[in-house]
Amino acid sequence: QVQLVESGGGLVQPGGSLRLSCVTSGIDFRDYGMGWYRQTPGKRRERVATITRGGRTDYTDSVKGRFIISRDNAKSTLYLQMSSLKPEDTAAYYCNEDAGPTWPLPWGRGTQVTVSS
Repeated sequence: QVQLVESGGGLVQPGGSLRLSCVTSGIDFRDYGMGWYRQTPGKRRERVATITRGGRTDYTDSVKGRFIISRDNAKSTLYLQMSSLKPEDTAAYYCNEDAGPTWPLPWGRGTQVTVSS
């Protein structure tokens, strides 16, 4: 059974940092390009950062220079280091394959990030 389990979210003040984790199971993690996505109520899910199987990364413009995506294939885990957080980063964050417009892997429950003073 394929599972994606996100964690690490929370409430943080503007300018703060968080590290998100996504533990995967049921897949050969090394075979997948992966991504972090975020969604706020009433809006479409947004692709935030991606990492290829070989480790090449890409970011949406709004997070460039502030977020770092990484992966540990031995642990089947995806990470997102978030720094200099802004209120507009507030969202539920999800991991999944770097794909679209459909995603064969099931979505996890996500982890909520709230940036507020």
